[in-house]
Amino acid sequence: MNKRVERTNEDVKRELSAVLREVKDPRVKDCFLSVVRVEVTNDLSYCNVLVSTMEGMERTKEAVIGLKSAAGFIRREIGHRLKLRHTPELIFKATDAIEYGANISKMLNDLDKSQDKESQED
Repeated sequence: MNKRVERTNEDVKRELSAVLREVKDPRVKDCFLSVVRVEVTNDLSYCNVLVSTMEGMERTKEAVIGLKSAAGFIRREIGHRLKLRHTPELIFKATDAIEYGANISKMLNDLDKSQDKESQED
C-alpha cells in the first residue's frame, strides 16, 4: 500500500469519527459507535469502513443501517473537510471487534485474578 493511500486512510478515519458525532439519525446517535478500521482502495473510489459498538453485534448492524441512510451527508462532509477532488464511496460494515476485545480483556483479568489467588494459597 502506498503512502498516499495510508495517509488517506488515517485522514478519513479521523474525520469520519468527528462526522459521526454530527449524524442525527437515532440509530447512530444513540449508541457508542467506534470506527475500527478504514480501508480506501488504491484508486480512492471506495472506502470500506468497519464500525463496532459496545452493545453487541445486533446494535452495530442497526447502526450500520442508519449510517447507510446518512452516507450522502457523511461523504459530503468528509469531502469538504479533507478537500479531496474525489471523495470515495463509503461502504459501512459491522464488526464485533470492540465486544471481542472486551471479552478477551475480561478473560485476561479473570486469569490474572485466579493466578493471584493461587500464589496467595502457596
